[in-house]
Amino acid sequence: MANMQIGLIGYGEVGRILAEDLRAQGQTVSAYDLKSAIQDHADSYGVELAASAADLAARSDLLISAVTASQTVAVAEAASAGLRAGCFFLDMNSASPGAKARAAALVSAAGGRYVEGAVMTSVPPYRIKVPLLLGGPHAQALLVPLNELGFAAQVASEQLGVASATKMCRSVLIKGLEAMVIESFSAARHYGVEDALIASLHETFPAIDWERQASYFFQRAIEHGRRRSEELREVAQTVREAGLDPWSAAGTAERQAWVADLADIGVFGPRGNSGFAQSSDWRVEADHLLQHLKDKA
Repeated sequence: MANMQIGLIGYGEVGRILAEDLRAQGQTVSAYDLKSAIQDHADSYGVELAASAADLAARSDLLISAVTASQTVAVAEAASAGLRAGCFFLDMNSASPGAKARAAALVSAAGGRYVEGAVMTSVPPYRIKVPLLLGGPHAQALLVPLNELGFAAQVASEQLGVASATKMCRSVLIKGLEAMVIESFSAARHYGVEDALIASLHETFPAIDWERQASYFFQRAIEHGRRRSEELREVAQTVREAGLDPWSAAGTAERQAWVADLADIGVFGPRGNSGFAQSSDWRVEADHLLQHLKDKA
């Protein structure tokens, strides 16, 4: 592990967390991202930036892809142009089993060892130890090295698609719950019945702190709604591949994208501000949302 060259494609929230935790162990980490505003963080943690996905692949023994869902296959294709023979390609993106299979074919054709990775809950609270399901014929070979690096991985199946299907089916519910809470609580705030709503929910689901959970859901959707909407489109495709119409997943994708649109135009304050998407009271963000709708009417 001490000599392993690790590459991160995608240097957003997940990529940066992984970089920080891997560098804390003294691991050699390089990264590539299309965004330009990553140099300061990379310099702070001793992460060398590559000129392209192919350049990063050429210097990596383990390549971790953590980009937006829509870029899953494109990134695998770009990296395959420089992939070292035998390089592990860990795909941690929230993509459908079909997309993972297409990415795997590209990596395998280039001589790499593709492993799908399904991240099973939010990364920030767990950081590198976030529960991770591995899948594919090379999953078992990567399991021990990955966990020696600090990951909390387990093999779901040697068959590609099983780990991703587990993640995607979970997201129908979890990301859908985010969207439903934002819709329900904002409407309740408009009508002045939010306290009665929360009391009723607590009666039915007493184990959930609905005030705290709602605030967290608002925070995550405001900050990451764009990424979530892309994931939910992959979730919808997963549901279609099962023969079902993805009414819930498709609706959730639209609600998450809508919140992202509002965040982009500053409804919840300027991005980059220290207080952006950090309110511990969901009512603050719901009021911003409702005021925007009132101003538009």
